[in-house]
Parts: sequence; C-alpha cells; structure tokens
Amino acid sequence: MASTIHRASTTAPVNIAVIKYWGKRDPKLNLPTNSSLSVTLSQADLRTHTTASCSSSYPSSDSLILNGSSQDVSGARTQACFRELRALRKAIEDGDDSLPKLSTFPLKVVSENNFPTAAGLASSAAGFAALVRAIANLYELPSSPTELSRIARQGSGSACRSLFGGYVGWEQGSASDGSDSVAFQVAPAAHWPNMRALILVASAAKKDVSSTSGMQTTVATSSLFASRAAETVPRRMNEMQKAIQEKDFEAFGKVTMMDSNSFHATCLDTYPPIFYLNDTSRAAIKVVETINTAAGKIIAAYTFDAGPNAVIYYLEENEAKVAGLFKAALGEKDGWVGKRGDAIEANGEALEKAKAEASVALESLKEGVSRIILTGVGEGPIKTEESLIDEKGEPISL
Repeated sequence: MASTIHRASTTAPVNIAVIKYWGKRDPKLNLPTNSSLSVTLSQADLRTHTTASCSSSYPSSDSLILNGSSQDVSGARTQACFRELRALRKAIEDGDDSLPKLSTFPLKVVSENNFPTAAGLASSAAGFAALVRAIANLYELPSSPTELSRIARQGSGSACRSLFGGYVGWEQGSASDGSDSVAFQVAPAAHWPNMRALILVASAAKKDVSSTSGMQTTVATSSLFASRAAETVPRRMNEMQKAIQEKDFEAFGKVTMMDSNSFHATCLDTYPPIFYLNDTSRAAIKVVETINTAAGKIIAAYTFDAGPNAVIYYLEENEAKVAGLFKAALGEKDGWVGKRGDAIEANGEALEKAKAEASVALESLKEGVSRIILTGVGEGPIKTEESLIDEKGEPISL
C-alpha cells in the first residue's frame, strides 16, 4: 500500500510595524529589546502561500522550496520551528495511539510569495508565519495564534505578528526562555477597516545590511538606543494602542512617523552608521509633509522598515488627497492597475499645489520609485484548499 501524503495549506500576511522592533536581548530565541506594534496588510495584495506535507515515504531529511528554489532548512531558526511544532504533535500522539505518527515523518514544505523576497517588504514575517501555521494545521494542533506566535518568533521576530489580522502587538516579555514574548491582537481589522496603505517600492534590490546584523550592531554601539528601548517605545506603545482603540488617525499618524524617525536615528547613531533611507525615501517624507500641511492636519503617515520603501498609511475617506496625489505624480508606474488602483482618481489639482512646496521631492520620486503597491488592513492567516503539493507529494506550480 502506498504511504499517505498528509497535506495542509494556508496563506499568511505581511505586517508593517508602526512601532518598530529593533534589537534583540537574546539573538538565539529572537527575544526583542522592546515591544512593537504593526498593521497586518490584506492578503489580496501581499501574501505567502504555503503547503506543509509529511509522509513516511519522503526522503529522510526535511525540505523547503520557496518560489521554485530549494532552501537550506538546516539553519537554527527553521530547525527551532520544526522542533517545537513536532514536540507539540508528539505530545498529542503520545496521548492517543490511534493517531498517525506524523511527528516522526520528514516534512516537505512548498511556499510562494506574490512579492519580491528580501526587497524591504517583510517577506520573512509572512514566510515564517505561513510555515508555522501550515505545519500546525498539518499536525492538527489545538494551539492558539498567541501560542504559535512564540514559535514563529524564533523563525523571524516580526513573524509572530503575522499570525493575527488587524492591529497587532508583540510583547517583549521578560522571561529568559521567551515564554512571555508573544503576539497579541490590539484590535481586529473590522474595528478600523478603512485603514489603507500605499507602498512606494524604492528598489527591489536586496538590502546592504541585513536586519539581523544591523540591529545587533545598533545594540552594541548606539547611545540613543538604550533610551529608545527603555523610555520612548513603552510610552509610544500606550499612545498607539489608545489611538487605535479610539480610531484617532492624527495620533496614530504622528506616533507612526515619529517612531519611524526614532528607529532610523538609532541606525544613523550606530557605528559604523546604517543608512536604510535614500533620496527617494526622503522625498516621500517631504511629499507626506506637504499633503498634511495642505490638509491642516495629519491625514497621511509615512513609515520605513530596514530599507528605503515608504509605507504611507491613510484612511479611505482621504484617498483622493493622498493616493490621488501620488497617482497624479506617479501614474505611469506599475501597480495602479486593478480594483484598488482603478478606484483612485489622479488628483491633478492637489499635485499642482504640492509642486509649489515639493517640486524637487516629486521629481525625485519619479526617478526613484520602481512600483506602487496599494493595500489596506487585513486578516490573519487563512486556511486554503489550494495545495502547492500534489497527492503524490510532488510540488505544483500554480
């Protein structure tokens, strides 16, 4: 009799932090030096699709294929996720002899992103969230998203936040084993559903300084870093949670921009300095400031992760003033076609007014932006029947 191929599939979202995670107190367990908070983005626009499978008939070692390329799974991070998930499955098997011993079978995982990997979009967050969620589904684990977030965190710190939809916090915790460094939902997407995000992709090239090495150099050398972790972030976590609960975009926007600036200031204060922002990034900041000045209040908020891409948050009701201006300025770039883009009208009037304040910045964006991504707040991982592995255990390319 042929061995059974056990399979489970999920999609998982990208999240973009508004209170940044930067610095580890334990690099092995990915324990952070400060708490953080993010917005989960819609999987209609950005997602990782993962199928996890296992079988007694598979070759003896675990395997992972990402975007058609075989990946090394021997690294400590991936191994930690596999080990923890297998232990949870084994505990269930030990209590019920009738269950197949899935924890003893080799794993075969196939994953596909619908966005460039390592391009400054949080691909590792979606990737490890999808990996952990798919294997948890394969193993039929009863674990909650918070319990799984402890495992996903060991793969990629920010992955723990991609196990929830909406507005998500990651508690830094204090336990040395990381048991209390987990993600929690601040509010579901339905609480504040009109949050939108426009991403200006400044470059799809791989970044010069990886997040992992960059943040540890900051911890070791930046004098600004300690006050950020000890004072600034705890205060902003409270301010941000309050802004989200009250749906106060002005407070949300101000804290988002200030925390992005604070994070990049600590990068600049690192020795040698780390420059993630470039001329295109600085131009995006200037244009957002111009939009807010014209509105007389904060209606757009920029944030930058460890890379030059600008993520600009705004509410749907201000789409014409924010996204409309960017469409008028950057309408020839890829990314405007489709349901979201078609709904946005180029706002030539706003663009003409902005040129008085920000003509150089607008020209810089035209030169430096390679594409636009339009998205908004969205849900956590979603189970799917669309498998990337067939019933014989072979990868399928969709």
